[in-house]
Amino acid sequence: MLAIDLGVINRKAHVVSVREALTFTTVLVVLAMAFAWFVHVAYDNHWLALGTEVDRVDGVVNDGRLASIKFITGYLIELSLSADNVFVMAMIFAHLRIPPQFQHRVLFWGILGALVMRGIMIVVGTALIAKYHWILYVFGAFLIYTAIKMLFTRDEGHLETDEVFIIRQLRRFFPVTGQFNEHHFTALVDGRRMLTPLAVGLVLVEAMDLVFALDSIPAAFAITADPFLVFTSNVFAILGLRSLYFALAGAIDKFRYLKTSLSAILGLIGVKMLTGDFLKEHFGPNVNLYMLGMVVSILVIGAVASIMVTRREERQQRNANER
Repeated sequence: MLAIDLGVINRKAHVVSVREALTFTTVLVVLAMAFAWFVHVAYDNHWLALGTEVDRVDGVVNDGRLASIKFITGYLIELSLSADNVFVMAMIFAHLRIPPQFQHRVLFWGILGALVMRGIMIVVGTALIAKYHWILYVFGAFLIYTAIKMLFTRDEGHLETDEVFIIRQLRRFFPVTGQFNEHHFTALVDGRRMLTPLAVGLVLVEAMDLVFALDSIPAAFAITADPFLVFTSNVFAILGLRSLYFALAGAIDKFRYLKTSLSAILGLIGVKMLTGDFLKEHFGPNVNLYMLGMVVSILVIGAVASIMVTRREERQQRNANER
């Protein structure tokens, strides 16, 4: 998908339209659902030894139905958490004044790096859970803390201190120019090879994704410790992040309850990790199905509430102008 994205669809630098972004996002969602069907078949038939080991999270062996539910739940959680990255990316591109036609290239390489980093984190996380089951409770407490912090933290609309620090350190060790060299990450200025703003943007995007991964990876482990399901759900969510950015970047201010929805999801996941045994005892094997329903409900309620409030304010503004 990345090869088709960069080598065919976006071979030439151009401004990605909302329609194009929505089309690509829809294709990726359809592919993710098709992959969920593949997961169902693969785990039922134990292809590549899938569905033969006990899941450390709930202590059961995943059959096709359970594995597909866990994949879809993990995918929706990762996709919703990835939406929060859109806010940060928009601020980074605005601060560095990166032209819209070059933003796609930064996001492409940023996503490629994110897949590698998350793969490493998932391997490490799986090994830790296999050896120290109690670390799930640490993850749960961390997610609840993150949810509370997210709920009461305001977006100031400018780069955070950590992001400014990264830029300063990058300028300290590498020569950086404010000039763009089309879609290239370096430029030859007065015979000296220097980093362009695109390279600075790429470093910031990678760094911020690493920060967000500290939330999203533990959230995925709340659903399953199966590395195949955790990584593939992350892959599909990250692949959709680029098109999600271009689809939402122009309407970020309309999603006013996104932070509230994400904090609710993180809190819900954290509680599940802390009370997993209790939930399994009282709700049985369908606890993951209930979890999926609650995640979808939170996202729908947040989106509907955002639309209703935005329309009401627009109507009030029109009435005020008519007066």
